[in-house]
Amino acid sequence: MTVSDVTLNNGITMPRLGFGVWQIPDDEAERAVRTAIEAGYRSIDTAAVYENEAGTGRGLKAAGVPREELFVTTKLWNDDQGYDRALRAFDASMERLGLDVLDLYLIHWPLPGHGRYLGTWRALEKLQADGRVRAIGVSNFTAETLQRLIDESGTVPAVNQIELHPYFQQNAMRALHADHGIHTEAWSPLGQGRGLLEDPALAEIAARHDRTPAQVVLRWHLQLGNVVIPKSVTPSRIAENLDVFGFELSEADMTAIGGMDAGTRLGPDPDTMG
Repeated sequence: MTVSDVTLNNGITMPRLGFGVWQIPDDEAERAVRTAIEAGYRSIDTAAVYENEAGTGRGLKAAGVPREELFVTTKLWNDDQGYDRALRAFDASMERLGLDVLDLYLIHWPLPGHGRYLGTWRALEKLQADGRVRAIGVSNFTAETLQRLIDESGTVPAVNQIELHPYFQQNAMRALHADHGIHTEAWSPLGQGRGLLEDPALAEIAARHDRTPAQVVLRWHLQLGNVVIPKSVTPSRIAENLDVFGFELSEADMTAIGGMDAGTRLGPDPDTMG
């Protein structure tokens, strides 16, 4: 299975569909990552706070795929925000991952009440300038924090990874990203399964395409232009989530899913997180 790429705003290419390891214990991450890479995934998304960077790194190595074929993302946790602490945290993440160069480094949350994300961003800019990171971006930034970051640094993030699924579609943020040339990356793209995958409207579309509701949702993301990182530890589902390039949703399908937006956030609110 070949996954197409998107080109980030600094010319780096990134797979449109990757494998997320959130909530996978470190001792299971090696097997899950290796299984994903063997199935055809080439983009792996982790974070310091997931506490599975070491297992993820072992999985990357065990898969035996050349490093240049892989795209690895990790994220800086909230406790390590600030210029100096961010640089030290990056070193620690890289040691756990067993990598020399990271493909994408993200600030995990903006924490606007703490006021440290601008200094943190300067650290990420240095890491990129030093060739230690190929692209830098953010996660869970709102319109306000994103605009301030751009205005005060002059550097536009390559990616903003945000909660996004049919029940929480983030249309305004997607439009803002498009205006700035930022790629929207969806976390919890399947809505953590909380009722979304049992939605009758999705079931009807899935039956029409002889696909699963999860495959329909992932296809919806891709046709919107989102980058997606579904997570699973089940080998059959890992493969199923990748098999979304052999069909296309109709305009009517896209409209029906677009009508499911309920503004229902499952994760923390970035304005109050931390």
